[in-house]
Amino acid sequence: MNIIGKRFWLFLISGVLIIAGIISMSTFGFKSGIEFSSGSMLTVRFETPVDYDQFKQAIVKLGYTDAIIQSTGTGEFLIRTRELTEDEKTQLEATLTTQFGKLSESQFYSVSSLVATETTRNAAMAVAVALVGILLYVTWAFRKMPSPFRFGTCSVIALFHDVLVTAGLFSLFGGILGWEINLMFITGILTIIGYSINNTIVVFDRIRENQIKGISADFETVVNSSVVETMGRSLNTSITVLIVTMALLLFVGSTIQNFAVVLLIGNVVGTFDSIFVAPGLLVVWDRGEWGRFIGRTAPAKA
Repeated sequence: MNIIGKRFWLFLISGVLIIAGIISMSTFGFKSGIEFSSGSMLTVRFETPVDYDQFKQAIVKLGYTDAIIQSTGTGEFLIRTRELTEDEKTQLEATLTTQFGKLSESQFYSVSSLVATETTRNAAMAVAVALVGILLYVTWAFRKMPSPFRFGTCSVIALFHDVLVTAGLFSLFGGILGWEINLMFITGILTIIGYSINNTIVVFDRIRENQIKGISADFETVVNSSVVETMGRSLNTSITVLIVTMALLLFVGSTIQNFAVVLLIGNVVGTFDSIFVAPGLLVVWDRGEWGRFIGRTAPAKA
């Protein structure tokens, strides 16, 4: 199996996914959850069934025209609106009780604009720190190899590929289905970074072993053999994670929907980049083929 020999066709697939993701993010953007955009979230349940359309009309008549109303399917309504004071919340519940009967509040929390801004900044910092930390660690772990910085850099490029594609696809789902990004989304992103680098390290470690064994003087041959040898392990691990993730998505419910969806996408994309992208980038760097990404032919390597 000459996988690495087809690296630029595989890079083309990645490029298409990245471009599609960028188009999606440019078109749909992201619907920010309450943690990132401030506001209040109130969950209520009525003793008697309430029609969703009537409930939504009542909220709008109360002046909350920008409120987002969701029915959980279990008799509860999630109301997301601007930041409410305690008096405003009490008045809202009193009015709803008058119109629809006795209600019980199962959840209420507010996030100020200051906290939302800080949360957004901290989330971005968490992803950035994770990527830098991985770059430094992989470089150190392969310090006895020629050009260890290449291993760290290719790992981070592949991880950035995972994050970009996953975010792009989630943006598409958000635009179509109205999904919002929240802290569970960030948790999922950090999880797939950790998961994907694990698969990549397995491939890189096999490359190191095969170079030490001297199975070939040609680096591309060494990398291709290493990818083929570890492919079964990578696919088996990914399939087991996929099964667990599907179970979470189907049976746990909306509370961790973002986390499960990000894991599902990231699992597939991360497996692809661990096998096809990161090792291929090592060969591109070794052969000085970066110019081929813009249509220039690399000079023959001595």
